Amino acid sequence: MADKERIREVPTNVITGFLGVGKTTAIRHLLENKPADERWAVLVNEFGEVGVDGALFESGQKGTVYIREVPGGCMCCAAGLPMQVALNQLLASARPHRLLIEPTGLGHPHEVLMALSEAVRNGVLDLRSTLTLVDAGCIAEERYRYNETFRQQLEVADLVVANKSDLYGPQDLENLHRFLSCLGNGAVKPLQTVEQGRIKIDWLQTPSNFQIASGHQHQQPALQSLDTQEPLPECGYIRLENSGEGYHSCGWRFAPGHVFDYERLFSLISGAEIERMKGVFISEQGVFGFNKAGQVLTVLELDDTMESRIEIIDCKQRDWDGMESSWIGALADG
Repeated sequence: MADKERIREVPTNVITGFLGVGKTTAIRHLLENKPADERWAVLVNEFGEVGVDGALFESGQKGTVYIREVPGGCMCCAAGLPMQVALNQLLASARPHRLLIEPTGLGHPHEVLMALSEAVRNGVLDLRSTLTLVDAGCIAEERYRYNETFRQQLEVADLVVANKSDLYGPQDLENLHRFLSCLGNGAVKPLQTVEQGRIKIDWLQTPSNFQIASGHQHQQPALQSLDTQEPLPECGYIRLENSGEGYHSCGWRFAPGHVFDYERLFSLISGAEIERMKGVFISEQGVFGFNKAGQVLTVLELDDTMESRIEIIDCKQRDWDGMESSWIGALADG
């Protein structure tokens, strides 16, 4: 390949944060406000086996926004092969002016950054600031403070973004400042507060402080397909489960011929006692994305989707059979 055709120094940001902190909303906001003449690419990793974020990122900017998903756990595991293959394919197809990488909220951001080392050394990527989104209201809970992944997300941050600041109590920000001062080498982390994921594009420009690992260069793994989604069975839907990092996920894919009743669907999701849920649904009223973290539910109207997809993540093993029956009961022809 001629030098002029090579992909060189693509500005790259890792945007991380724990489950339900608002990473998807923040990236949607960035995509909606990116320069109109630029192509942006998003490499998104999901804990569950059913990819949903790609459809939630749908922005009506065909040809200027490219999405690639790596479902099924932390993409940097297995020697980083899933991430390297997806990254190579995404860069080749998009040739982007900027790359955003969203690791799963249960993934290992330090290892993700390490997996980018070779592409940085080879001049393919220009690593810029790592943004870690955090809900300061969660700092009071021990399950966050003592979670290794949560702490690592904050330790690797070049900028900490306290999202959902409109919902904070009087002590939440102070608790976050105190917690950050106890991390790592004690250096003060820059901190910004936002509502509804309204990250500023300027925050992406700062060079990363992450120390790229030294090492010899070696040939990149041969490109191979990651499109391993199995065909749907005759019944028109399939269920896929995953567990790890103290969490459990269950996802469903429904063929496009299965149309949901919007009112039944909204009632079901609103009343569900689950920690995290994402879904894109074909309903008789149109295509909608549902994004639920705790008791907060956001509904987005989307242009289109190939099929309905649902992903639930919870720290408890749930009654997946009962949940499946509920989804089927929410179908318009159910």
